[in-house]
Amino acid sequence: MYVTHDRALAAPGHDSAAVVAELRDRAEITDALYRFGLGQDLKDQELFASAFAVDAELDFRPAAAKWGAEPPLMSGRDTIVGTILAMFTGRVDTTHQVTNVRISVDGDTARLTALVEAQHLLIADRTRHALLKNPYDVELIRDGDRWVIRRLVIDNTWFVGEPHAIFG
Repeated sequence: MYVTHDRALAAPGHDSAAVVAELRDRAEITDALYRFGLGQDLKDQELFASAFAVDAELDFRPAAAKWGAEPPLMSGRDTIVGTILAMFTGRVDTTHQVTNVRISVDGDTARLTALVEAQHLLIADRTRHALLKNPYDVELIRDGDRWVIRRLVIDNTWFVGEPHAIFG
């Protein structure tokens, strides 16, 4: 489920070309998650959509179960982007911070584990918020010279505030 290798790079240190290629992949893989977070924060549909494969899945059910919600599995880039941006635009401000990124690359597929802190504030009443600390389990695929999310599972370690006010 999570990436737990005992080192970052798989490429042998004496093969400079392989190391550079792997570092480029790792930067692009991490960037897919950054596009996911910043796309939401800016409500930038194009940036947000660029994080996902056409047939992507986003599973927020493990996180939502922590406060008793039962959202559906979201399937397809257009559904994911449309659903999330419609839920937040004009109603909720968000900030996402990504840390503890671990990556495993296998050819044209990769896995990423990260810890994401997501702050959500209602625009109409900034005293109502939900701060979530979420472990992410991400499967990615190569899309030309960049990487995109194929499947994203979001769990939750802890939260404060009112997730029901944010997510319905």
